[in-house]
Amino acid sequence: MRLTFGASGLLKDRIAAGEPADVFASANMEHPEALAAAGRAAAVQSFACNEMCLLARPGVELKAETLVPLMLDPALKLGTSTPKSDPAGDYAWQVFDRIEQDGRPGAAPALAARALHLTGGPQSPPAPPDRSVYGALVSQGAADLFLIYCTNALVAAREQPGLQVLRLPDQFNVSASYGITVLNGAPPAVLRFVDFVLSPGGQTVLSRQGFALR
Repeated sequence: MRLTFGASGLLKDRIAAGEPADVFASANMEHPEALAAAGRAAAVQSFACNEMCLLARPGVELKAETLVPLMLDPALKLGTSTPKSDPAGDYAWQVFDRIEQDGRPGAAPALAARALHLTGGPQSPPAPPDRSVYGALVSQGAADLFLIYCTNALVAAREQPGLQVLRLPDQFNVSASYGITVLNGAPPAVLRFVDFVLSPGGQTVLSRQGFALR
């Protein structure tokens, strides 16, 4: 099986435009469901969940109780992925909305205006080989804070000692539901692969990588 990784919104567009694929997994349900609705794929199944964390450079005083002022601090660069192209960017905007709904009028547009779309877009630079792009961007100074999936934040912190990770408080966090679908005409081996992902064995593998079970 040949694997292709990238922002799932962009991958969905490539498949919809005719690029061949057998199976499509996304960090949301909407992108694979769009292919299913267009008659290109089977019904979508949820296979994992994730949450949002804040990745920070050394020296930033990262605390849950001062999280919002930190994200709004004009002296700090706030990185996100690209909305619409990458579900991580869409989830970041949902976090902004939740912060505003928590009694902080104007926070959502202020955060959206500050957010730097550093990954997941059509023009985003490729990730360094075998390294976390989020850890690299924070370590290089492109962002002081990066709002991203907890699984990715933990990988970045393992690779780059000194980086900090904070899971967002419940009132701000969102649950990312991951979807998988089989494209029309896929060989039987693909069905067996999806069956494994959904099986207890596959779920154990995902759990060990920090994903919540579906």
